[in-house]
Amino acid sequence: MKWNKETIQRLGPLLGLLLIGIILSILEPRFLTVSNLFNVVRQVSINAILAFGMTFVILTGGIDLSVGSILALVGALVAGMMTGGIDPVLAVIAGIGVGAILGGINGVLVAKGKLAPFIVTLATMTIYRGLTLVYTEGRPITGLPDEFRFLGRGELLGIPVPIILTFLLFILLLIVMEKTTFGRRVYALGGNEEAARLSGIKTNRSKIWVYVISGMTAAVSAIILTSRLNSAQPTAGFAFELDAIAAVVLGGTSLAGGYGTLGGTLIGALIIGILDNGLNLLNVSSFYQQVVKGLVILIAVLLDRRKST
Repeated sequence: MKWNKETIQRLGPLLGLLLIGIILSILEPRFLTVSNLFNVVRQVSINAILAFGMTFVILTGGIDLSVGSILALVGALVAGMMTGGIDPVLAVIAGIGVGAILGGINGVLVAKGKLAPFIVTLATMTIYRGLTLVYTEGRPITGLPDEFRFLGRGELLGIPVPIILTFLLFILLLIVMEKTTFGRRVYALGGNEEAARLSGIKTNRSKIWVYVISGMTAAVSAIILTSRLNSAQPTAGFAFELDAIAAVVLGGTSLAGGYGTLGGTLIGALIIGILDNGLNLLNVSSFYQQVVKGLVILIAVLLDRRKST
């Protein structure tokens, strides 16, 4: 492999992940144990799935601040359906459908309404959170069926189910992004929207679909989280959108759109998860943890800006 500037930029997130891992393993021997690393990956799954959908949105030059609220609302609705007697499988399918609809509403407002994604999703973030509080009356929903817990706490061949679901979703979305016409349109849209439109791409339709994908991945995260907690919390997903955006940026996706990979996003989510885990093992105060994470994200944004200029 020829180590030029482009190669270093492409491998930057992976090198950053390895560097953080080496530093933490030197500072805290408990970090580099199989059980701890397994735990990190399991904890990362929810943010990684959220960030997969966010990657599609950011590749078009957009942003989705509503994913945390979609997660809370879908989790509450799925839990409500199950406690109301609906079969867990049907409730899960309906929940993913609701996530797609909520994401689609964002997409229509951005694409058809010609509104800024930041403003649209900031507004819907508040609306979806408010609907969650209205539906739950501010109280957790408990009493979920035992079989539902398998999605968040179960194992297959010794591997936690959330890790398997994250891997399967990663492969599916990677194929969509790298091997389909839709994926190429997403990159073209983020690279130059006007050029994409003039070349015959239906830009509005593509925009709506990326927000639908973001809503669906938020719904999958909601189902895993609700299953793991064995309850739906009205405050679930608070500020999750920030970690999802951070994972995408740390993974090397340009906030200006048009450049980035799903593999980079997975690495970005792992960086955040490893930082959280390592700082906890080192007994670093949660206040300082926020400072460290903020500094890492700031460095990633500055590097992204340097690449863009």
